[in-house]
Amino acid sequence: MQKLSLDAQARELLTRASASSSGRAAGTVHGGHEHVLRQTLIALTAGTGMSEHENPGEATVLVRSGRVRLTSGGDAWDGIAGDLLIVPPARHALEAIEDSVVLLTVAKLG
Repeated sequence: MQKLSLDAQARELLTRASASSSGRAAGTVHGGHEHVLRQTLIALTAGTGMSEHENPGEATVLVRSGRVRLTSGGDAWDGIAGDLLIVPPARHALEAIEDSVVLLTVAKLG
């Protein structure tokens, strides 16, 4: 069994994101290429995000802190700390409305 402190990792990632020219920092907390399930903690500074991209499988975004906006096509969903956003099976983007940390969970398709 393994135990991780997401709060401690979130603080460290936000510090790294603030110092990065991209305004982002991320780290895989579980899984990887050899697993179906992958969980990645992502820190984004206000106004930065992940540009529109394809969905590699079923995915959710758990907002740990801050406020984010998930967009797909003409639809948008805002999330605050504690919200779980279900990523649609289509091209989508994520933007931080304020400094934020999210836990992205992806189950890769076949």
